[in-house]
Amino acid sequence: MHVALFTLLLICGAEPADDLNCLTAAERSEAALYPRLQQQAYSALDRRLAAYEQLKTPDDIDEYQSRRREFFLQQIGGLPERTPLNAEIVGTIEADGYRIEKIIFESQPQHHVTANFYIPGGDGPFPGVVVSSGHSRTAKTAEYNQRFGIALATHGMAALCFDPIGQGERSQILSEDGRPRFSSTTREHFLIGVGSTLVGRNTARYRIWDAMRAIDYLCERPEIDASRIGMTGCSGGGTLTSYVMALDDRVACAAPACYLTTFRRLIETIGPQDAEQNIFGQLAFGMDHPDYLLMRAPRPTLIVSTTNDYFDIGGAWENFRQAKRIYGRLGRPEQVDLVEVEGPHGVKPQSLATIVHWMRRWLLDRDEPVEIAEYPVRAEAELLCTASGQVLMLPGERSVFDLNAAYEAELAVHRKSLWENSEPAELTDRVRALLGVAPVSELPKPTGVDLGRIQRETYHIDRLVLKTPTSVLPGLTFHAVDPQPGAYLYLHDSGKLGDSEPNGEIEKLVAEGYVVVTIDLRGQGETASAEPDELLGDWKNYYLSYLLGRPLLGLHVEDTLAAGHFVAYYQTDEPRDVHLVGVGQAGIAALHAAALRPDLFTSVTLRDTPRDWSSLVRESVPSKQVSSAVHGALTTYDLPDLVDLIGVQRVHFGASE
Repeated sequence: MHVALFTLLLICGAEPADDLNCLTAAERSEAALYPRLQQQAYSALDRRLAAYEQLKTPDDIDEYQSRRREFFLQQIGGLPERTPLNAEIVGTIEADGYRIEKIIFESQPQHHVTANFYIPGGDGPFPGVVVSSGHSRTAKTAEYNQRFGIALATHGMAALCFDPIGQGERSQILSEDGRPRFSSTTREHFLIGVGSTLVGRNTARYRIWDAMRAIDYLCERPEIDASRIGMTGCSGGGTLTSYVMALDDRVACAAPACYLTTFRRLIETIGPQDAEQNIFGQLAFGMDHPDYLLMRAPRPTLIVSTTNDYFDIGGAWENFRQAKRIYGRLGRPEQVDLVEVEGPHGVKPQSLATIVHWMRRWLLDRDEPVEIAEYPVRAEAELLCTASGQVLMLPGERSVFDLNAAYEAELAVHRKSLWENSEPAELTDRVRALLGVAPVSELPKPTGVDLGRIQRETYHIDRLVLKTPTSVLPGLTFHAVDPQPGAYLYLHDSGKLGDSEPNGEIEKLVAEGYVVVTIDLRGQGETASAEPDELLGDWKNYYLSYLLGRPLLGLHVEDTLAAGHFVAYYQTDEPRDVHLVGVGQAGIAALHAAALRPDLFTSVTLRDTPRDWSSLVRESVPSKQVSSAVHGALTTYDLPDLVDLIGVQRVHFGASE
C-alpha cells in the first residue's frame, strides 16, 4: 500500500483494507482474457492467410467463394422467404434536376422499411444505387446520406437510401412517448442481437435482407435498369455494403466506405464492434474482411478509407492488396481499387466525389473525373415517410423482436419433441457441443497455488490461484473455524469479491460453518481488461470469443467445472459435497456446469438469474444478457431443460431479473 494512503488511514482511525488480490501486475496482464483471445484470433487468421495463398486458379477461387458464401448464409440463420413488397409512394419532393420520393415497403410481412428515393430528371432507365446508412440516429435523413442521394441523382443515377433497423424511422425500441429509447443506435443492435443469437440468427440477417429487398424494389421500378445496380454506404453502411456485395450477384458495382480493414488490425486496435459486425465463428472458419471482396471478385469494388479512421488504414491497404492479387488472377485487376482521403472517420467531400466517379465509370460507362461540389440538404421532417416518425407506431407492425419471438415459438415445438424422444446423455452432448466445451473426460484438472492467509475475526481467507492449460483463475477460500463436511463454490458477476462484504451472503454461509470458495471467471476481476458495460455486460470479450466460434459462456462453464473439481477434491480422495451458487449471469454458467456434471454438485442455488431464455427473446431490453447468449441454443434447449438434467429438487431459484 502507498505510504501516504497508509498514513491517512491511521490518522482517520481506519484499518488498511485487506489486499485480496492474487496476481501481480505482470500476472494480471498475462492472465487477462482479451489478450488470450487475441492470440487465438491471430492463429486463426494465420491459417486463413495460408489458405488464401493457395488460391492460384479460377477454379480455386470459385470454390473458395462458394464455401464462404455458404458459410456466411448459414451463420446468419439463412434468409427469409421473399414476399410482396407492398410498396407505397407516400410523398414526392421536386428538386433542382431530380425528385425525391418518400417510400415505404415491407421487407417481411408487416415489417416496414422507410426510404428516400432520389430520381434524376429526364428519361430513364437509370442505374440504381442502394445507399446504406451508417450508425446515425437520423439515418436516411442524415446530411451525409442526403448528399449521397443528391450527388448520385445529379450525375444520372437513381439512389435509394433506406433506414436500417434501430435507426431513423425504424427504431425497434420506443419509449412510452413513441420516441427511440436509446440515443445510441449500436445499443439497439446489441440488444436485438441477444434474441437473434439465441435462435441461431444474427442481427446482420435482418440488415442484409432489408438491403436485398431494397434492390428488389429498384428492380421493380420502370425507371431503373435492373442490370446496373450499385451499392454504397459509410461505417455501418460500409459493413452492410460489404455483406450484400458479397452475397447478392445483382450488385454490379460497390463502394463500401470507412469499414473495410482486416480483423487482425481491428482486434489490435478498437476490437470487435456491434452485433451485426461479427459473424459467429467466422475467424475459426477462415473468413476475414478481405473475403467480402474476394467473394464477389471480379465485380467492380472500391474501398473508400480515411487516413485517421478508427477502422485502421493499414488494414485497409492489406485488404486491398489481397483483393488486387485475386482480381489479377481473374484477369480484372482494374476492377478493384482503394481511395484514401485525409481525415477521421466519415464521408469526406473527396470521398463522395470518388464514389460517384466509380459508380459512373461502371454503371454509366463514363470515366470523367467528378469535381467536389456543395449539396444543399433538407430538414429531417421534410423527408419522413410516416406520420408519427416511427414505423412501430403503424397498426400491426412487427419488430425484429416479434420476428425472433415467432421463430422461437416454432423452435419450442421442436425442442419439446427432442427432449421427449432423446436420452439424457445425447442431450447433454448436444448442450456441451453448443457451448464448445470439451467432453468431461478431456477437461484438465486444475492445480491450486496457495498465496497466503488473511485472518478475520471469526474466520480466515486463503488467497489462491487455480490454473489449467487455458486459464488462470484467481480465487479466495473463506474458512469457518470448525467447517462442515461440505463446501460452497460461489460465482458472482463481480468475480471473487462479489457478496463478500461484511454481513453479506458469503459471511452468512461461513457463520453456518461452511467453507466458501470464490473465483474470478475468465474476464472477471483480475482477469478483466475493462469494466463491463452496465447494460451489455462483457461484450468485447464476448464478441471476440463469438468470432472464434466459442460462446463466452462456454469458457465460464469450463472455469466452473475446474473450480468445482478443486472444491470437491481438495486434500481428499473422496469427493465432498459441493453446493454451487450463481448470482446474476454467473448463475447461467453455474446451471450449465451442473447440467454437464450433475455428479459433481450436490445443489445449485441461483439468484437474479433468468429462469429461461425463450422469454428473453421477447424482451426489447434484455439487460446484461449479451455476454451469456449462446448462438443457436434455442434450436436445442432452454434453461429449464438444464434444470431437468440436474434434477428439479436440486435447483433453487432466488429473486429473478
